Amino acid sequence: MTFLSAGRLWLLVLAAALVVAYVVLQRRRRDYALRFTNLALLDQVAPQRPGWRRHVTAALFIMTVVILIGAFARPAMPVQVPRERATIIVAIDVSPSMAASDVSPDRLTAAKESAQRFVESLPDRFNVGLVAFSSAAAVVSSPTHDHQAVTDSIENLQIAPGTAIGEGVFTSLQSIQSFDSEAEDDPPPSAVVLLSDGENTSGRPVTAAVEAASGADVPVSTIAFGTGASIIEINGQYVEANIDKAALENLANGTGGHFYEAESEEELTDVYDDIGSSLGTETVHEEVVPLFVGIALLFAAATAVTSLIWFQRLP
Repeated sequence: MTFLSAGRLWLLVLAAALVVAYVVLQRRRRDYALRFTNLALLDQVAPQRPGWRRHVTAALFIMTVVILIGAFARPAMPVQVPRERATIIVAIDVSPSMAASDVSPDRLTAAKESAQRFVESLPDRFNVGLVAFSSAAAVVSSPTHDHQAVTDSIENLQIAPGTAIGEGVFTSLQSIQSFDSEAEDDPPPSAVVLLSDGENTSGRPVTAAVEAASGADVPVSTIAFGTGASIIEINGQYVEANIDKAALENLANGTGGHFYEAESEEELTDVYDDIGSSLGTETVHEEVVPLFVGIALLFAAATAVTSLIWFQRLP
């Protein structure tokens, strides 16, 4: 999509005026021909009339004017460029359901390996932090350029009771805000990538987390991990390891993030790759004025050539 400066497009009125003037002139010529009753004499006076060719030259000239006006409006197109800096928080669910073996060898191990590869793939200039949540949430690694330290922290994650998705978001936001307060006046853009295989059972509700992240302008991309058809043992009782996909999707949509589903380590790796690609770039609007000028020059050349060939003169 090309963006133009609307404040300069008023010049298109000039192009419209040229069209109107041309139409009026052609009507006058036609009316003159109709009033000339001696058609035989008219053929002798003007035996070769340009016909449709004169319209082609006029159309090319008007298109040249229109494209030049477009160039004057400073057109720009969205392009993807590498993001210079960012703060990314990886939030991982370490609730008992993450011990389910529906994903080989188990959900937590698979999640650890994929998350480590994700952190390693991020640009070195990005600050990365780690948050783990169960019945509560804690900052395991504050945002840092030392990605190896974050991957080491991921490896040390352990299962704990409960699932507090909302608290995972709030703790991630606090970690970002704490880091930004020590950064320069213009803090880098931030995002949270949250993985969970369960439903919120403790702490503040997910809806409150949506409001907080949206208010802080921090998108939260969520990953629903697991098949959702696994039975796990908790305190001697077997329970279903359900995934609250609706809550995770609402969390992502409500904060401007993206919602993903992954039922295997391979799918989870693909999800992280996709997230890494989107976080590693940003959209900027790059002016394409030279392109418009080049096209206008081509139309101008076509106007001159057709006029010289057909009428032996420049327009």
